[in-house]
Amino acid sequence: MESFEEIADEEVPKEPRIYVSQSLRRLTREILATKTQNCFTQTKRTEITMIQIAFSIGLDSIWRFPYLCHRNGGGSFILVYFFMLLLFGIPLLYIEMIMEQWLRVDNVRIWKQLVPWLGGIGYASIMVCILVSLYNSVIIVWSLSYLSHSFDHPLPWNECPLVKNINVTDLSCLRTVSHQYFWYHTTLSASGHIEEGVKALVLHLTLGIFAAWFLLFLIMITGLKVSIPMLIFSVFLLYILLLCLFIRSLFLEGAIASLRRMVTIELSAWASLDLWRQAGSHVLYSLGLGMGTIINLSSCKTGGSNYAQVASLMALVNLVTSLLATSIIFIVLGFWAATSGHACVEKGVSKLMKLIDDGVLPQDAKPPENILLQPPLDYLDWISNLPRHLQDQVIRFSPSCSIKAQKEKFMEGPGLAFAAFSQVVSLFPASSLWAILFFLTLAVTELSTLIRILEGIVVPFQNSIFRNYPQLLSAVVCLGGFLGSFVFTSRPGSYIMSLFDDRLVPLTLITIVAFQNVALAWIYGAKSSTRGYPPTTLPGTAA
Repeated sequence: MESFEEIADEEVPKEPRIYVSQSLRRLTREILATKTQNCFTQTKRTEITMIQIAFSIGLDSIWRFPYLCHRNGGGSFILVYFFMLLLFGIPLLYIEMIMEQWLRVDNVRIWKQLVPWLGGIGYASIMVCILVSLYNSVIIVWSLSYLSHSFDHPLPWNECPLVKNINVTDLSCLRTVSHQYFWYHTTLSASGHIEEGVKALVLHLTLGIFAAWFLLFLIMITGLKVSIPMLIFSVFLLYILLLCLFIRSLFLEGAIASLRRMVTIELSAWASLDLWRQAGSHVLYSLGLGMGTIINLSSCKTGGSNYAQVASLMALVNLVTSLLATSIIFIVLGFWAATSGHACVEKGVSKLMKLIDDGVLPQDAKPPENILLQPPLDYLDWISNLPRHLQDQVIRFSPSCSIKAQKEKFMEGPGLAFAAFSQVVSLFPASSLWAILFFLTLAVTELSTLIRILEGIVVPFQNSIFRNYPQLLSAVVCLGGFLGSFVFTSRPGSYIMSLFDDRLVPLTLITIVAFQNVALAWIYGAKSSTRGYPPTTLPGTAA
């Protein structure tokens, strides 16, 4: 019996077999008449594999998996994710690959041909691609923002900034690590809560969004070809940088305890339905299932491939990258926790006393003698009662640690990765160079991922409505993406993004994938069986 790969790689026969229906005959003629340029560029088998691996890495491994793992207790989430990746992720990815290789049409037409009255599945995939592209473009802007600050020396996120007109509320930099302060106050200019509403846009984020979408527009209309050396370089450079960051983070205080906490499994956590929901939806999200990106990418390919091996390789690379990035972030969180509270007060008092002895600070900045015996918040109260000119100096020379202990929960959400990675790169000699390399690589990886997501939007419309106006379609998509991303560049934009990423997109993906499998197994498969098609002739039946 032939395997699915052999079936998918066969050329469409000139004379259909006698058991193929008339509708399939018409479909065959339509496929033969369709132009082969369904993508921005024509790609070969090896390029397709590298593009799929790069897409899997950039979509979620660096920023999404770590904060989900941290939120759900580390080892418990990792084990559930691994089981669902093995039992559901790889088989579903395999199905999407061979399904498109058999028909070679885009993600909208394929469902109209297989199950016409469920053709809306393809349009739902386009809707998800639109939502994901909107807030993924903001991640590129965050990377560019950190990249622009990486040229400063010293790196601006290492110390509390010098604050003018100081008051009590400006002590927030001392309540947490300076890297988190930089993230919320400098990168995001975030509001205190989402209820403030979208009243104004953050200027530098808005300019970054314009630059990102304009660059995407140029790439789409010029059809720039991504070469294999470039793909290999970007993927391996990211791995080299992550490995270097991991090795350096192992020398931080509390590193071993942090890794032990990361792999600790609490069976009681498995009773949480939310844990299973987040792990399952992340499997779909990380592999691009339900978005149509795998279908459109595979449709550009000519030649054979072992789809089971490609699917397994994508899942393995995705898992390894996620675990490596998560290890770094857990170690940084452990370091922050180990240097918080009383430890941070002791460090701050010691530094102030040294500066006073050296004559840098006046004697009036000397902390009370019993300050180390009091709660950390009393140290903040003492700073707030200083004259303003002394407050300015004390905050400026305060160490980069959290005076207010927060029980190892410093922050959540996508920003956790940026704050943690900025901590590690600042520990290297020539830290500015390391920061430039890392955030540039991160921006390029996210940009290539976003291009793949946009293909899920452009390819179906380019094959139907905008067949003769590809540049107009690119302009419409990029203009719409630019305008739609405005909401994420507002002060509460990070909160809105968290709602999209945590609730709206995952639930939509689960719904789409459920309908896809019902359509294949229970509707299309049952219909094909009643017509007497051999199982090896129609892959959808066997799937």
